[in-house]
Amino acid sequence: MIHIPPELKYTESHEWVRAEGNGVYTIGITDHAQQLLGEMVYVELPEIDNTFEAGDEFGSAESVKAVSEVYAPVSGVVVAINEELEVSPDLLNDSPYGDGWLIKIKANDESALDDLLDAKAYAELAREEED
Repeated sequence: MIHIPPELKYTESHEWVRAEGNGVYTIGITDHAQQLLGEMVYVELPEIDNTFEAGDEFGSAESVKAVSEVYAPVSGVVVAINEELEVSPDLLNDSPYGDGWLIKIKANDESALDDLLDAKAYAELAREEED
């Protein structure tokens, strides 16, 4: 059973977004995504101050099974990266919504959040993929 926190927003490409206030958003990959990928062995993240548009690839997560690109759900500038993932990529498996976060972005256009999925819609997407 996958865990889908109701307070987050989600993308169809399996990223989650959490508002931190002041236009800053934390981004990670979902529990469903980490289960599909399996044991994480490497995470590639962008540099702080890199700018991305919504939908741009900003990094990748490599598991024993595959490499998966990770996409920015909102446009903005990277204000923090999770440096712990460099030494402990397994945090993505152990705590995808907690210690396994990827980056924090200061959004320059928060309207992209309107296009994201709520928990119910994401749960339906994940269910469809499992069938």
